[in-house]
Amino acid sequence: MRSITAQAPIIESENADLTVADAVWVGAALLHEKRGEGPFSTEEIVKSVQDHHLTRGAYRSIWQHVNQHCVANRKAQPNRARMLTATGHGDRRLFRDGDRFDPERAGGRTCPDWAKLPAEYDYLRQWYQTIWNKPTAEEDPLLAAIGIGREIWADQHADEYVAELRDWRME
Repeated sequence: MRSITAQAPIIESENADLTVADAVWVGAALLHEKRGEGPFSTEEIVKSVQDHHLTRGAYRSIWQHVNQHCVANRKAQPNRARMLTATGHGDRRLFRDGDRFDPERAGGRTCPDWAKLPAEYDYLRQWYQTIWNKPTAEEDPLLAAIGIGREIWADQHADEYVAELRDWRME
């Protein structure tokens, strides 16, 4: 299980005034910190954003971002952000490189504008880049093996190569 080592403070005195999309990312990251991999319901993420006073955006706007605007594997309407991934049954988790996404969202941002992130949440950047979003091949040794040996049949169709191997074994 992944975890964030530092504890996030709850900002109670005033809103962080993040954009709604950035607030949704931070709200989801804080849930991952507290409860691990996830996924989390739309309502849980909206509540996290509101409880931490991350934006001045209205409830409906936050809900719409969690439900549609920031979800990589949903049609881009109009936002192209890829901050969350829908995992089914209305649940979401933070997007990772390698997750599937709607082609219209290609190039969309996957994390907040780090320069605008309140200092209290600076640690989330390192966590996201080194733990949450590390390359998939590093996490799964089988995925790291993809493509090994491809030079063996580079000039030959794979079916022909397999047929030759079978003929060779029969000899």
